[in-house]
Amino acid sequence: MERSAPFDEAIRCLDAANSEDPNTETLGGVELPKELLYAQRMTAWLERLEPNASETLRLAARCQHIRRWVIPRGDYPQDRAGYMHWRKNLAAFHAETAGQILRDVGYDETTIQRVGDLLIKKGLKRDPECQLLEDVICLVFLENYFDGFSAGHDDEKVIGILRKTWNKMSSRGHEAALELILPERARALVQRALSGAD
Repeated sequence: MERSAPFDEAIRCLDAANSEDPNTETLGGVELPKELLYAQRMTAWLERLEPNASETLRLAARCQHIRRWVIPRGDYPQDRAGYMHWRKNLAAFHAETAGQILRDVGYDETTIQRVGDLLIKKGLKRDPECQLLEDVICLVFLENYFDGFSAGHDDEKVIGILRKTWNKMSSRGHEAALELILPERARALVQRALSGAD
């Protein structure tokens, strides 16, 4: 895919921002900033699903969680309303933060607006690129974070979340998800969830 002049510099700057994450994850014996690793996983899944993805979609995937740690979940009430408020504020923060980085490296306002729209999920289910980004988000979660997440919650709550996740995905996303090699408990939960999915 042909890229514009600022693309590589944008990726470098986005990764530099996420490298400041104080939270870490160990992969292959190496401790990495959590959101930097997440961004790399987003890019890898986008490449798998759509090697010819547009530049704006590639940028949106890379900055999906840009500086996410700045707005902790613990700062909001631990109920559904608090969760939804946190998510809404995060999306706006990601769009604003990414927009400033993209502006600084020379992107035009049209590109910046498009990346921001993708980050806030504007047009989900109607916009093919927004849907593809959602598929990538769900696949990254299922492959890398679902097993750890499910260990901290009861089965019924996890199954409910899995069903909501499944309903956000396209048929292409479903096909990719079914090919994932998951730990035994995680796979059993997925099978239970899908037996009652819409």
